[in-house]
Amino acid sequence: MELGELKPVLSALALPPTAPLLLLSIGLLLAAGRRKRLGLAVSAFAGVQIWLLSCSGFALWLSHLLLPTVQPLRPAALDRVQAVVVLGAGVLRDAPEYEVAQPNGYLLARLRYGARLARSSGKPLAFSGGIGWASIGGDIAPEGDAARAALQRDFGITPRWVDGESRDTHENAQRSWELLQPAGVRRIALVTHAWHMPRAQREFERAGFEVVPAPTGFLTPQMRPLLLWIPSGEGLADSRIVLREALGLLVQRQPL
Repeated sequence: MELGELKPVLSALALPPTAPLLLLSIGLLLAAGRRKRLGLAVSAFAGVQIWLLSCSGFALWLSHLLLPTVQPLRPAALDRVQAVVVLGAGVLRDAPEYEVAQPNGYLLARLRYGARLARSSGKPLAFSGGIGWASIGGDIAPEGDAARAALQRDFGITPRWVDGESRDTHENAQRSWELLQPAGVRRIALVTHAWHMPRAQREFERAGFEVVPAPTGFLTPQMRPLLLWIPSGEGLADSRIVLREALGLLVQRQPL
């Protein structure tokens, strides 16, 4: 087993919903024993965590608190780039209506925006995404295959470069450099979600690129204020994303 294969397991344990549920379990065990008051306090704290982390409003607050602010791309900035690079985000391995793996919602958002930028600027498009660490060992095609097919079929764009081997953001950057550097491409518009952009941009700059951020999928209020503080699956997913990126940035800042 490679060290990278532990990343999704450790992330799952450290992030919601697993982390607060484990804390809740510990509290209940303490309450069932001789430390009833402590156990009830820990359980109540875990319950509050679960409620807040499941609220879209709390996820937005966490995003402002923990992640750097990212601005939308200004169209004029495309004039100084040599290529548009789109990062992978995952596939639906079982899509019976298509009979082959398809891009998931996150990836479709990135492909759509990348195709739009490539078409409007006339710059070539590159895609980077293979089989993530969480899918290693499964019967799944590289993400690059699904992305190439979707770009051609749904967006009328044929990518000039496709990396189908990367397993994480670090490898996205390294393999993209290996593909684009021989063609003299150094200045790129990098397409990924806004919450992922700070970490992705740093990896690509470390690899040697000059990066113009082209974020999509910003975390913004999508419902009435009251509903922002009522738990939902979307709120929990957004909180998990924010905390995962904050943890990734913390690890990334450690000396190489």
